[in-house]
Amino acid sequence: MNATMYRDAALIARMIKESKTIAVVGVSDRPDRPSNEVARYLEQFYEVIPVNPNLESWGGKVCYPTLESIPHSIKIDLVDVFRRSADVLPVVEQAIARPIPFIWLQQGIYNAEAARLAEAASIGIVMDACLLVEHAKTRHS
Repeated sequence: MNATMYRDAALIARMIKESKTIAVVGVSDRPDRPSNEVARYLEQFYEVIPVNPNLESWGGKVCYPTLESIPHSIKIDLVDVFRRSADVLPVVEQAIARPIPFIWLQQGIYNAEAARLAEAASIGIVMDACLLVEHAKTRHS
C-alpha cells in the first residue's frame, strides 16, 4: 500500500463535486501557512469549518478544537487534514465516529492504518494530495 494508490481521479472528482461543507483540521491563522491558503481558497466554493485547538476563531468563524467538538447540527462532507502523518489516526477515528463521508490528507501526509480504518468504514480517503490543486484542475478542465 502506498500513497499514490490513494489519489484515485474518480474519487477525487466525486469528493470535490459532492462536498458542500469542509472541516479543515490544522488550519492556521498565519497567512504564510499552506493550511491557511488552502482554507481561504476553499471558502470561495464551500462552507469551511476551521479546526485547531490553539485558535478560538479563524476568519471570523468559531474555530473548533476537534472534529468531535463541532455540533452535530453541522453536516460535514469532507475533512481536509493538515497534520503530521503520525497524528492523523485520531482525526480519522473522529471522522468515522461522526460519520463523515470523505477524508483528505494533504500533500506529504500518509498513514496506512488510517487508510485501512477509513476504507473499512466505507469512507473515501485521499492521501498525499493537495485539495486546492485538485480542485483547481477540475475548474479548468
